[in-house]
Amino acid sequence: MFVNMSIKALVFAVIGALIVTVDGIMWKLQPNAQKCLKEELQSDVLVTGDYEVQDAPGQKVDYVVRDSKGHILSQKDDISRGKFSFVTENYDTFEICFVSRVPPQQRGIAQEVSLVTKRGVEAKNYEGLGEAAKLKPLEVELKRLEDLSDAIVQDFSQMRKREEEMRDTNESTNSRVLYFSIFSMCCLLVLAT
Repeated sequence: MFVNMSIKALVFAVIGALIVTVDGIMWKLQPNAQKCLKEELQSDVLVTGDYEVQDAPGQKVDYVVRDSKGHILSQKDDISRGKFSFVTENYDTFEICFVSRVPPQQRGIAQEVSLVTKRGVEAKNYEGLGEAAKLKPLEVELKRLEDLSDAIVQDFSQMRKREEEMRDTNESTNSRVLYFSIFSMCCLLVLAT
């Protein structure tokens, strides 16, 4: 009984750890340089981000969020700390770029940049949702878990779709290799006689 419960608890803990979609990163941004981070996201996904840039006299840092077609989703100049958010319209690769600008007559220093992004269920503000709908804390948690389970189901359906596409490609490649091998053998037989 105890072993069965501990296995269930372990499975839920592993699934919970895999589902959390919060990413944090920190790096040094060199003067007059650009650092971009890319990620593929599904459609209709809320993405939020918090950033902080170390102050450096005379230096400015800008950020821009673009999709693969070059459409700007969020942009701000001369930043030090702030937030951004956007909702993806379709499955695409999105990039967040931070650009350092230093005047030519000034010698720049590397600035530390930190970025924390949240996607999907983790990006939603359930406390605000609970207050607006006058929900009890337990109801808010149930809503969060419901959204989390919907996200899991959607992720599995996307994985199944990708698996089908990859299997079709694999089967097509295998048949082409088979026909090419038969053709090569026939050519060798014709040349041998």
